[in-house]
Amino acid sequence: MGSFDLNLARVFVLLYETGSVTATAETLHVTQPTVSYSLGKLRRHFDDELFRRTGRGLTPTAGARRLYEPLRGALAEIDGTVRQAEAFDPGTMPGRFTLALSDLGEATLLPRLLAAARERAPRVSFTVRPLDVDDAEHQLRRGDLDAFVATPVLTSHRTVRIPLFHERYVAMVAADHPRVRGFSVTLEQLAAEHHATVFGPSGHVVPRAVLAAHDLLDRVAVDATRFSMLPYLLEQTDLIALVPEYVGEVFTGSHRVRLVQLPFETEPVEVALYARHEASRSPSQRWLVQFMTEVLGERVSPAQLPPYAVDPDGPAHPAARARARRH
Repeated sequence: MGSFDLNLARVFVLLYETGSVTATAETLHVTQPTVSYSLGKLRRHFDDELFRRTGRGLTPTAGARRLYEPLRGALAEIDGTVRQAEAFDPGTMPGRFTLALSDLGEATLLPRLLAAARERAPRVSFTVRPLDVDDAEHQLRRGDLDAFVATPVLTSHRTVRIPLFHERYVAMVAADHPRVRGFSVTLEQLAAEHHATVFGPSGHVVPRAVLAAHDLLDRVAVDATRFSMLPYLLEQTDLIALVPEYVGEVFTGSHRVRLVQLPFETEPVEVALYARHEASRSPSQRWLVQFMTEVLGERVSPAQLPPYAVDPDGPAHPAARARARRH
């Protein structure tokens, strides 16, 4: 390895993680021919093709997969040593980041993110794009996104998944729903009522899956495209919608809706942040990932919780107080 240029290791790791000569060149601020020339040197040095071109970009060979972890680890150690000299100072440096969020993320997570950024990083700004779970990882690898937040578990050797928090699902109804009046709803009530669901590219498939598991899809009166329109719809109708609990708590603070417990347990979903591997991030992207993990991974304090489980005719239900203590 005495004649091996460490810059080639960085090219290799980026090619492995992005699957793209173009994205690698943009990240390194060099031309595509320069990256192609480096790839040729890597192939000759290791006597291996390393990457094969497919319809989804460059696919690593078995030899490349064996090399990736050792080279990525070595680069991470080197980067860690020099990181202080390259640190991004959010208090004084400008930065613009592109994020992909579902409409739920825009309605509930983005306000928290921006409020914290205004305090900690006043010169930082964001561009937010709609989340398309089928293309988000590809956009991240191409450099079109700096990070995205999603609930589906997306597995790729080119991205890292950072868990933020877990969510369970509850039912949301109008505050003055004529029949659902208590703190929970029975399966018989769910079967008797009509439902509003959401179908789209943001990845929240649990509500429809739950209804399907109980043979209730025929009770769906409207299948919309965005979760954020549900409280507006429920305020004016007697429909029921299944929503993530934290999202529902946010909606109850600004709409005439309330939450009730389901008659069965739903599998908790994990909301996670997706980004490039640390060795492939710029100093500002490293700050962004740490910042988003800290801000969005925090649980809401009890004082911030809306009193959604308060009986119109009585005091808060004990389950509501228990949930507040957990938060």
